[in-house]
Amino acid sequence: MEIKELGHLVLYVRNIERSVAFYRDVLGWRQVFPDPAASADGPLRVPAAGFSAGRTHHELLLIEVGEDAAAVPAGRRIGLYHFGLKVGDTDDELREVLARIREAGVDIVGASDHTITHSLYILDPDGNEIELYIDVAGVDWQSQPHLIAAPIRPLRL
Repeated sequence: MEIKELGHLVLYVRNIERSVAFYRDVLGWRQVFPDPAASADGPLRVPAAGFSAGRTHHELLLIEVGEDAAAVPAGRRIGLYHFGLKVGDTDDELREVLARIREAGVDIVGASDHTITHSLYILDPDGNEIELYIDVAGVDWQSQPHLIAAPIRPLRL
């Protein structure tokens, strides 16, 4: 077997409307189902929403589990640490993202220069950590794979 690519990510969320507003309206992800222009009645058996950046039918699926669901535990734990979303190709684009998320009132929980990427870290409404990043132009990690594990430095935008 050979894995060809990461296909999609599925997250449980407390409130589908709140999470859809975050991923669609704050992060700008295109909602592919349910159609936001259609009626709320549809074939889904549970409240859910799918999003795509255009690479495949959906890269993110959100499934509502209710306000009483347990929170993502803080600190060291087993499971998802964060997922990364490429938001552009330049630091100027990352600065635009920074301005947009600040304007939306989203807290930045980290900012790192990984040599191969420049990254901002935020939390979604349910505490899932998201890395918003750009690949640094001119860094050839394929012929210099040691750069993938380069020391992390503070990001200076």
